[in-house]
Amino acid sequence: MIGGVFFAVGTVIGIPFWQDFIFSIGIIVAMVPEGLLPTLALALAAQRMAKRNVLVRHLTSVETLGSASVICTDKTGTLTENRMRVRELFLSNSHCTVADLYDKPEIVAAHRALFAGAAWCHDVREVNHDGGTRLVGDPMEIALVDMARAMLPTTFAPPRLDELPFDTDRMRQSVVCQTPEGRVLYCKGAPESLLALCTHISVGCGIEPLGPAARDEIVRAQDAMAEQGLRVLAFASRPVPDSAPASALERDMIFDGLVALEDPPHPEAAEAMRKCREAGIKVIMITGDHPRTALAVARDIALVRSANPRIVTGEELRALFRAGLDQVLDAEEIIFARVSADQKLRIVQALIERKEIVAVTGDGVNDAPALKAAHIGIAMGITGTDVAKEAADMVLLDDNFASIVSAIEEGRAVFRNIRKFLTYVLVHNVAELVPYLAFALFRIPLPLTPIQALSVDMGTDSLTALGLGVEQPDAQAMRRPPRPQHERLLNLRLALRSYLFLGVIEAAAAMAAFFFVLLAGGWCYGVVLPPSDPLYLRATTACLSAIIVMQVVNVYLCRSSVRSVFFMRLFDNRLIVAGVGLELALLLLFNYAPVANMLLGTAPVPPMLWLFLLPFAAGMLALEELRKWIVRQALRRKRRPDEMIA
Repeated sequence: MIGGVFFAVGTVIGIPFWQDFIFSIGIIVAMVPEGLLPTLALALAAQRMAKRNVLVRHLTSVETLGSASVICTDKTGTLTENRMRVRELFLSNSHCTVADLYDKPEIVAAHRALFAGAAWCHDVREVNHDGGTRLVGDPMEIALVDMARAMLPTTFAPPRLDELPFDTDRMRQSVVCQTPEGRVLYCKGAPESLLALCTHISVGCGIEPLGPAARDEIVRAQDAMAEQGLRVLAFASRPVPDSAPASALERDMIFDGLVALEDPPHPEAAEAMRKCREAGIKVIMITGDHPRTALAVARDIALVRSANPRIVTGEELRALFRAGLDQVLDAEEIIFARVSADQKLRIVQALIERKEIVAVTGDGVNDAPALKAAHIGIAMGITGTDVAKEAADMVLLDDNFASIVSAIEEGRAVFRNIRKFLTYVLVHNVAELVPYLAFALFRIPLPLTPIQALSVDMGTDSLTALGLGVEQPDAQAMRRPPRPQHERLLNLRLALRSYLFLGVIEAAAAMAAFFFVLLAGGWCYGVVLPPSDPLYLRATTACLSAIIVMQVVNVYLCRSSVRSVFFMRLFDNRLIVAGVGLELALLLLFNYAPVANMLLGTAPVPPMLWLFLLPFAAGMLALEELRKWIVRQALRRKRRPDEMIA
């Protein structure tokens, strides 16, 4: 648009057509930042995230993750290692450990139905692996099968006649097996789900009616084990008549006992929670486990530190209207326990309506709607289903919450890095634009040809711009709050710094170098120089050389908009070092290689030009350092030391 406007203005003021046309093309070349590489910067950030066990499926989510304000995370497999083992059992109204069972086989014999249920009521598959066999499936079910096989080593797998699969509404799974004693139903699931369906209890001496006192004892045992962070499952069974319909299978069952499994938290989880807290990111646990289990794990990893966090169960959530849910989400520490997949989606949608940037983890098929609805859906790479991975924007290769925090750090860095190289390339755009304006307004020879401008955009500045785009996250990246949603990539502060400060300095150096060579060669104002004139070739080369020299200084100035270049390590970014080396090599090539002279319309510049450019480079450095010092003083007065590294 600007090129078209200037072409029209040139026509009105009487500039010859071809001169006006070249002028307009030069404007377009100068204004379009061909060296702008945001997609490549995002791709390289995605590569770095892959090394930190986060696989990016959609590039735009890299930048979005940097502004995440809420993370809704599962417990099992994300905050914990998902390496389960049975730790404790509750049988015949008494607690025992797995070690106790080895010493007292009579307990196993008296409660054989529980171990049979653990061995047969599951979806685990046995596959061949490295010359042997291994179990594949849910780690919790694998742990139960391992325990059952250890207690009942000679057991066989009876034919499975029917199955009622697990779902988040029923919170239980049942199978009907054909045993030597007849058809038997085995059921496992959440204690509160099974207990309501049981009428009898298995005790050491046989089977008794399940009275209120026994029910209360079971609930107390469940709470005691859950408070230790253990995952508690109940087991029940019953003989099934041949004529029993499927709808009547799960009733009048015999309560066989409780099994508690431990799943240690990831060692990095507590540190990840600390980083999230410092970064202003709220972490909300959403789990299907018992509230006490969820709370114990949350305290263990420092997700919860207060005495009374807000804990909401799925049953309570069903009774909440939107205003009540908003009140819950206002709490600083929140745990949602015993929730279903549709409730998880409701929580995510409520957070989005509150203008939060939401990241959500999930692994099951039922998690897909929540993953799709969130700004950033994060699926589990080890335990996640294909449906969950397809719906997600990212996949955690190690199923570790700490990897999410690392990805957020990279996401915050990539936004700032794009701003850095955006500033860098816009500065030389001004230095390329001013020669064309001077050419049109003051009737002087064209200081910079379009092909020379392109040699800067596509040649000398490409690697250094890319180097700015892959700067490592700074040490304070996770000590600042999330970026506001309305914050633009190209804001007024960046535009003023690029166009009206650094760009003007660089343009002044370029025009000064051009006139230095012209006047030293005897040129007088008004004299028209043909494109092949040696003096004109040296003068345009001087303008091009000045831009390249100033960009060598500018790349280090653009590494931070606030920090002094004297307090940054100059050689820690290999791409920038290589880019500067490439710039200097191309600078010499443009000046002294005959092939480059022919292609770009350049000629060797006088040796004095290099000394002439030194004060401009030093002046640009000094003025930018002065500006940064003024900004730092202003930030100190505002008590915002976190911005000092921006």
